[in-house]
Amino acid sequence: MTIKTTPSAAPSATPASFIALLPLFLFLGLFIGAGLYFQSQGVDYAFYQLPSVIAILPAIILALILSKQKLNNAIETFIAGIGHSNIIAMCLIYLLAGAFASVAKATGGVDATVAMGLSFIPSELLLPGFFIIAAFIATAMGTSMGTIAAVAPVALGVADQAQIDYVLMAGAVMSGALFGDNLSIISDTTIAATRTQGSEMKDKFRENIIFAAPAAFITLIAFTFAGQGQADIEAQSYSFINVVPYLTILILAVSGLNVFVVLSIGIVLAGLTGVATADYTMVTFGQDIYAGFTNMQEIFILSMLVGGLAALMQQQGGLAFVSSKIEALIARFSSKKGEASSRAAELGMAGIVAATNTCVANNTVSIVVTGDIAKDLAQKNQVTPKRAASILDIFACIVQGLIPHGAQALLIASTFSISPLAAISNVWYCMILAVVAVVIVTMRKRTA
Repeated sequence: MTIKTTPSAAPSATPASFIALLPLFLFLGLFIGAGLYFQSQGVDYAFYQLPSVIAILPAIILALILSKQKLNNAIETFIAGIGHSNIIAMCLIYLLAGAFASVAKATGGVDATVAMGLSFIPSELLLPGFFIIAAFIATAMGTSMGTIAAVAPVALGVADQAQIDYVLMAGAVMSGALFGDNLSIISDTTIAATRTQGSEMKDKFRENIIFAAPAAFITLIAFTFAGQGQADIEAQSYSFINVVPYLTILILAVSGLNVFVVLSIGIVLAGLTGVATADYTMVTFGQDIYAGFTNMQEIFILSMLVGGLAALMQQQGGLAFVSSKIEALIARFSSKKGEASSRAAELGMAGIVAATNTCVANNTVSIVVTGDIAKDLAQKNQVTPKRAASILDIFACIVQGLIPHGAQALLIASTFSISPLAAISNVWYCMILAVVAVVIVTMRKRTA
């Protein structure tokens, strides 16, 4: 997202400055430091005790203090960053995505989809079967956390019945959840990646599938050969009509329909299925929409505050400093322009978002924080927006699935009563995706 400030607030050429990055380091230091402290105290979900929207406030104050503008002008720059069209569009999409997920879950969509998936799983293919179920639900819902919360308890019961190692089953569920979260049109990571890079969601999806499909196929084979035991799963009754909203938004989104229209249709369809199949009133419908809005509160506020902070850092030369250093590194390893510089830029984007996500343990936050730098690199090295968005989302997803302090690992570990380290040990999709992504980035020719 390129932040546009008022003419009086932004000089035409701002020199690169490391000092301008100090607010970002303060934000990361507070967020990570609090997480490490609470982790040492044995607190559950240690890295989520200090909300990110609180940790960023001192960073914003520091950025205002460091600004060479007059205070009123600095505040105008901050507000201009918050009000940038990309930030506002991103936040509106977050709200609609949250509303759809909330209504669809309340009207039985998640339960129906799990039941439908279980009815098709052969007893000897439970591990790959749960990978597929989790992948489909996460792609449709746009959330790995929601998927794990819905699927993991069912998977735990099946693992007990079939005597499957808990760690293997947890790995299959988490792998599928992260596949869908990375690929989903309505995932908050997709929203952040496409809006910051200026890419259409359908274009990012088509680019992303080039990486995700082979990784998912290899993962399926791996879980098939790793399969342990079998169990005859009792068929559960479900109504196909409850699955229709998910299928509809998948088809409409891939077809290229505007995401605001897609999500609005999905919300209405989910509400109608509730009215048709259960005692679901318009009042409840409204309450569930609002609950969905509330669920997106933290990322909504954080995106706005990060937009304002990015505008201040950009005006003060912080982003120019990072870009210049990465460009120097790219030049060092790229003996020629074109293919080589684009490839190096993509690896640079991957490294930045991966390192950030390792620290903040939140793939959406890491994309929002690094979005400006990645877009600048993409524009200077002929990397298309869809490819830049895909790279950011993919490598944030990879790291999110392989860090023990991530919310996904903590949630599934608590469900299966295993350690977070054990939970991530068999998230094979993320491991395989890392290899596949690096190979594709380094070997594939660039196209428009």
